[in-house]
Amino acid sequence: MILNRNRVARTDLREVAIRCVESAIDAAHPDAVIEETVAVSDNRLRIDDTKYDLDAFDDVYVVGGGNVAGHVAAALEAKLGSRITDGVVVTDDPVSTDTVDIVEGDYPVPSERCMAGTRRVLDLASTATETDLLVTVLSGGGSPLLSAPVADISLSDLQVLTERLFASGGSDMDINVVRKHLSEVKGGKLARAAMPAQVVTMVFSDVVENDAAAVASGPTLPDESTYADALDILERYDIDPPQRVVNHLERGRSGAIPETPTTGASVFERISCHTIADGTTALAGARKAAREQGFEPVILTSRLRGAAREAAKALVAVGEEITATGEPVEPPAVVLATGQTTAMTAEDDDTGPNQEFALSAAVEFHRSLTSDAALASVGTDGFDGFADTAGAVVDTTTGYPVADAWDALNEHGAPAFLHDRGDCVDISSTGTNVNDIHVLVVDE
Repeated sequence: MILNRNRVARTDLREVAIRCVESAIDAAHPDAVIEETVAVSDNRLRIDDTKYDLDAFDDVYVVGGGNVAGHVAAALEAKLGSRITDGVVVTDDPVSTDTVDIVEGDYPVPSERCMAGTRRVLDLASTATETDLLVTVLSGGGSPLLSAPVADISLSDLQVLTERLFASGGSDMDINVVRKHLSEVKGGKLARAAMPAQVVTMVFSDVVENDAAAVASGPTLPDESTYADALDILERYDIDPPQRVVNHLERGRSGAIPETPTTGASVFERISCHTIADGTTALAGARKAAREQGFEPVILTSRLRGAAREAAKALVAVGEEITATGEPVEPPAVVLATGQTTAMTAEDDDTGPNQEFALSAAVEFHRSLTSDAALASVGTDGFDGFADTAGAVVDTTTGYPVADAWDALNEHGAPAFLHDRGDCVDISSTGTNVNDIHVLVVDE
């Protein structure tokens, strides 16, 4: 999985951190998650504690999109076999399947391939009847991969807006409010297309707030936001969108275009939703790995957010407390967190939040931590924002000149600084996406 493992795991403490990262990703992989949460017995489909009588349906379809969608589709085929009639999912991580068509799209900026695949998803969903079951698979990455812009918005408009939204430092929740009001599939509109079929949504959440309606911008779930909210968000983050985007949102705010369907709308009468993996899934895997290596694990949070450089200081501060007082656990210990922080980026910058998180932690190591320590900050999807890496690993023996590291942080130079020192983590396909994993290892 980690292509340069020997390089980044070059000390004992780095090895501990990397093993925790690997275990976190493995625990959140669809093969493991589907095996744990989904079963078929006596022609009944069980997802978590809910059962669906397959005899009640003429056809079973699988649709969806996201970084994880192809792997989930393959795992569902292993469970349901010939009971699946047809299917199509859009993903940037294609796998081999028998019945469900895997359409390869692009991430994190939508493309023509994403649009073509999304149209196929909508077309298949619209053929489902009240005697059919539509299993919808959604995960992080679904917002760009499931892209079908409204008629008066072009793909190029959507691409420009997507890049500016990411550069703004806005939260995923806010970014997805804007996306929902420019799409034919997001914000409950896939549910509208599938009506009157029974729709079961399976979610791999990459959202800090764990709101399933925010994952992939909620194609099958109610949306309580409005066109006015979308315009306010653009103004709040000082985003300059293409003019056609402004025109569309203004028409929506004036009432010329209907709002997205909200709670209580008839399109959701036959909708159920299961969040089967999230940041806590990854944390459980990392905690297990820490214990196996003789370290006492402590889970700080599954909802870490805010500026990456500041969040890193909080994590290191917990390590300081452990070494100084033995609270909340005695060393040797591993402090764990998942979430989604933001990087302070410049225009056209490829600094990812995990790289910034790691470099900020390295600065703190040299300022205040008295014990040996290592920290890994990695995207479980193998990406770190727009950067061509998954994150980074640092430790107290690295010997960074603090002034140089601080300059790199302030000048958006974390990628080059970490790469030159062999600290960037390069990952092939992970098959999952449940936010970023942060692992702080503190020695005795």
